[in-house]
Amino acid sequence: MKALKSVELENKAFNKAMNLSGGQKQRVCIARALVNNPKVIFADEPTGNLDSATGEKIETLLFQLNKEKRITLIIVTHDPELAARCDRQIQISDGQIIKEVE
Repeated sequence: MKALKSVELENKAFNKAMNLSGGQKQRVCIARALVNNPKVIFADEPTGNLDSATGEKIETLLFQLNKEKRITLIIVTHDPELAARCDRQIQISDGQIIKEVE
């Protein structure tokens, strides 16, 4: 329940997936990733289906986990603002690394 609370979905704990919106399903996936206290979180467009306010909350949560619990984040995104928050960026085009920024 703590993981669902962290993504503001504790009130949906007993709902079936078919009764959740796309953004809620995405937040449930993030909560599931947190349950076992991982050392690494792989996130492919973690805010892609979220409105901007909820997306900002999820970004803040992920980066807070990175700083406080030392969880490594590997994020795939097309969002330059999200990428700018990362300590290291690797840009890929046509399967090749074209730019790396630390």
